[in-house]
Amino acid sequence: MDKSEIKIYKTNEGKTSIEVKLEKETVWLSLNQISELFERDKSVISRHINNIFKEGELERNATVAKYATVQEEGKRKINRNIDFFNLDVIISVGYRIKSKRGTQFRIWANQIVKDYLIKGYVVNQQRLEKQVEQFNELKETIKILGNALKYKKLSNDESKGLLKIISDYSYALEIIDQYDYQTLKIEKTSIKEIYRLTYEEAISQIELVKKTYGNSDLFGHEKDNSFKSSVSTIYQTFGRVDLYPSIEEKAANLLYLIVKNHSFSDGNKRIAAFLFLYFLEKNRLLFTETGNKRIADNALVALTLMIAISKPEEKDTMIKIIVNLINKNN
Repeated sequence: MDKSEIKIYKTNEGKTSIEVKLEKETVWLSLNQISELFERDKSVISRHINNIFKEGELERNATVAKYATVQEEGKRKINRNIDFFNLDVIISVGYRIKSKRGTQFRIWANQIVKDYLIKGYVVNQQRLEKQVEQFNELKETIKILGNALKYKKLSNDESKGLLKIISDYSYALEIIDQYDYQTLKIEKTSIKEIYRLTYEEAISQIELVKKTYGNSDLFGHEKDNSFKSSVSTIYQTFGRVDLYPSIEEKAANLLYLIVKNHSFSDGNKRIAAFLFLYFLEKNRLLFTETGNKRIADNALVALTLMIAISKPEEKDTMIKIIVNLINKNN
């Protein structure tokens, strides 16, 4: 019993004031305190308690706990572990001696325990939900990474990229965990946009890449209107509020949608990665303040591969991973 709360119980007439320990979803009193509460000699209280256990009304192990307390013995103060009895024992003693004080204390203690349980439940439930969500986020990431490893034999750079994602993502979780078990979420992102990507400019940049690197005629050839939809989707609003309010969220969804929509006859993943970097650079997020790339080349390759083989229901996880990797405040 090393993490107790102390509550003060006062009798109705106000003559007796007792420090009550609140722990393990019940209240605890020592033999001396029970004697004081019921105004009975310790020997009487002790006899009733022994009979309660002897008759099998209550189990000693479930209702008695040791608690370190300081006692004055003569002129010395001695630390001793003494027995404390929980509310079940106290109520049983009250019934046996037919004490009105016992009824008063029971009513008071039950309300105290109820308040304690409600408070504790709310706090613990919130913490549990955060921990479960956090664990599921990490589990989903590892599962997606595992699928990526099965997808094809990875090059050394790709393998390093996957390991970097695990490292970075785990680091993000660790940091969030230090802030009182926060779940992985999108926060402290860059809201102010410097640049807005249009479909027409995206197409012109794809054509530029095609000419520069001598790609085939199929590279960047649109199969349908899904690419135009991918670009417009990141700027969608609801009630005049952006669905993806930050630059990082827009960038993450742009990468994800272009990879997943397979809008082109060839080069879907390359185009997605290029426009993702282009979008970040135009919004001044591609590089850190020290001039380093915010996301390494091999990490981008691995991340693009992860998106390609991920399942639709894993989209939220993938978006959160991308945002946390490029978020300058992480």
